[in-house]
Amino acid sequence: MSDPLSKVAEHLVAHRGYPLRFPENTLPSITAALQAGARYVEVDVQLSRDGIPVLFHDRDLHRLCGEAGAVHDYTLQQLQAFRVRDRERFGDQFANIGIPTLHDLAELLREWPEVILFVELKRISLQESGNDKVLAAVLPELAPIAAQCVIISYAIDALQQISDYPVGAVFDDWASHDLPDIRALKPDWLFCDIETLPDGDIPVPAGHRLAVFECTDPQQALDVLARGVDLVETFAIGEMLSAMASRGDALGT
Repeated sequence: MSDPLSKVAEHLVAHRGYPLRFPENTLPSITAALQAGARYVEVDVQLSRDGIPVLFHDRDLHRLCGEAGAVHDYTLQQLQAFRVRDRERFGDQFANIGIPTLHDLAELLREWPEVILFVELKRISLQESGNDKVLAAVLPELAPIAAQCVIISYAIDALQQISDYPVGAVFDDWASHDLPDIRALKPDWLFCDIETLPDGDIPVPAGHRLAVFECTDPQQALDVLARGVDLVETFAIGEMLSAMASRGDALGT
């Protein structure tokens, strides 16, 4: 990877892998993001009915798999029979892609030791299974790549139970970064919607780093990076890397 691309890659997160080109949160999507040059990847994790962590974002299976119900309604064996087609966007182009386990992803990332993984614990899974069960299932799977992992969630109470990993608080509105429970948590990372950022320089509290979601506009990404954002999540990692590297003077490349 050339030096301008390397510089830009330090500021972008492959959000659910490479969803512009592949179904999100799948191994082909994540592998394509890594091959494009991603240095940061974010995924979503839920538990199957039998307590196995799998990669999946939505509260139900309809949009991505065309199936009824939710991840927690099915055992891993049942889930692995479903296809993550994202048919509305891709038709039947990806008829053979399944729902991966977190174990599968950890095995993949052992081959990419320089990559940092943000693992979002989904609220629906925490609500269905409880914080203790989710953490007991997820954290051991991450042990082989523990040095590469950051655990993030909207569920601050779940993050409060984690001591061996960096954590990130996720919230929709920038103003929420100052809520008492988030201040008490003292997270390593803050994640918020890019559209809610204040104008001008962003007053990121000392001791925190700021990531924003979701952006596929290279100029918007360069703008917020110049104002104090550390990382920008994107569904279009390859396109953003190329476009921002071509404007590399804005990042000092």
